[in-house]
Amino acid sequence: MNLEARKIEFVQEFLKLQSEEAVSRLEKILRKEKKASDERIFEPMTQDELNKRIDQSESDFLNDRFKSSSELLAKYE
Repeated sequence: MNLEARKIEFVQEFLKLQSEEAVSRLEKILRKEKKASDERIFEPMTQDELNKRIDQSESDFLNDRFKSSSELLAKYE
C-alpha cells in the first residue's frame, strides 16, 4: 500500500473515532511530528558564520559569560 492510500485509510478511520481522548492523543502526536519535521529543516551555517560563533563562544568563556551544565540542569529540576 503506498503512502497516499495509507493516509486516506488513516483519515477514514480517524473520522470514525468517537472518543475525544483518542482524537486528543492523535492531535498531540501530529503536533509533535510536525514540530520535529520543522526542526529538521534548517539552513546550514557558512564557514564564516561558524568561525564567528566559535570566536564569540571562546570570548564568552574567557570572560566568564557562561553557565555550567549543573547550573542548567538545576534550572529544570
